[in-house]
Amino acid sequence: MTPTVRPAAAALLLALSCILPASAYAAPAAAAIVRHKIPNSDFPIAQAVTLPPGTTLHFISGQVPPVVDKAADPNAAAAFGDTKTQTVGVLSKVREILQGMGLSMGDVVKMQVFLVGDPARNGRADVAGFMEGYTQFFGGSQPNLPARAVVQVAGLSNPGWFVEIEVVAAKK
Repeated sequence: MTPTVRPAAAALLLALSCILPASAYAAPAAAAIVRHKIPNSDFPIAQAVTLPPGTTLHFISGQVPPVVDKAADPNAAAAFGDTKTQTVGVLSKVREILQGMGLSMGDVVKMQVFLVGDPARNGRADVAGFMEGYTQFFGGSQPNLPARAVVQVAGLSNPGWFVEIEVVAAKK
């Protein structure tokens, strides 16, 4: 059955289409990704991140540090550097992966960090060294902060690794 439009209704629709701006009947603007700051803090992570419907998520597998000294034992920290060096190496790898997907570090919304205790620090993770590396990528010129967790683990699959990082990136 084909609906019919009465002449008076057709005239009203025509009149309205002439006086209403196009935005009145256009689709609403897409909601943005919202990064909730930690109240009263300048710590470089988001307290939470809200993703609107229609956001595409990208899960990046845990990345480990590249070798920085090929002459060193490949199973020793000397091959990969200290926690700061490893953090910069891992986040550089993450950035390259994201760029290959048409994304950037600003698209990271969630980060899970695994740190191994450094024997030179009585088995405690070097969180300060991690933060020195991390802030080269987040919180300075790149203001889009991810929600993040940092945990100390007993070990990673290579005894020379102090850092492994996995991320979730999102793009509207």
